[in-house]
Amino acid sequence: MREVLQSKIHQARVTQADLAYIGSITIDQDLMDKVDLWPGQKVLLVSNTSGARLETYVIPGQRQSGMICINGAAAHLIKKGEEIIIISFQWSEKPVEGKCILVDENNRFVKYL
Repeated sequence: MREVLQSKIHQARVTQADLAYIGSITIDQDLMDKVDLWPGQKVLLVSNTSGARLETYVIPGQRQSGMICINGAAAHLIKKGEEIIIISFQWSEKPVEGKCILVDENNRFVKYL
């Protein structure tokens, strides 16, 4: 078994950062569906802006909202307005074709990568 790329949301913009929230990342449910992310699934966040990297879990956000909200302590590392990559992995015995998408500055789907 190897841990391989399952999905990626590329060039997402953080629309909110909420220190008071318990923790996680809130993602527009439409984007979650495009890359097959589940509520509670672990993801790696990589900031193209600051270079910060962290792991957290997904909470579904309102559809068609473009919401990408960094919650809890992670908001110290990744702030509103930063460009990030959201990556998930899965365990597999064979190669997997990841579901990777590019979004625009409003977190709207542009294309599959």
